[in-house]
Amino acid sequence: MAMKLFDSELKVMEVLWREGDSTAKHISQVLEEEIGWHINTTYTIIKRCIEKGAIRRSEPKFVCHALIPKEQVQEAETDELINKIYDGSADKLFAALLGRKKLSAEQIRKLEEIVGRLE
Repeated sequence: MAMKLFDSELKVMEVLWREGDSTAKHISQVLEEEIGWHINTTYTIIKRCIEKGAIRRSEPKFVCHALIPKEQVQEAETDELINKIYDGSADKLFAALLGRKKLSAEQIRKLEEIVGRLE
């Protein structure tokens, strides 16, 4: 069963995935600068992530460590999107993505390579 993280929790996780183990104070400083959160907001979200098992806290200095990899969350979020919006059909999602914008020759080549590996 995949862990469901809300957008606010993903903001905290993004800092940890990008920067590695960090103090709660550092995370709050980053998120204050990036999105204007107050320290209490960030600490509340970190606490929620700890309760869910997404983050482990250690002393000294309340160091936070991500317990789940970004790829696991991306996979779960993609599965949820496919199931919720595209009736469980990955090809419908793929067609919708391709139909939305003009792709460069390089992007098309990369997609062909990915599809080729799946066959």
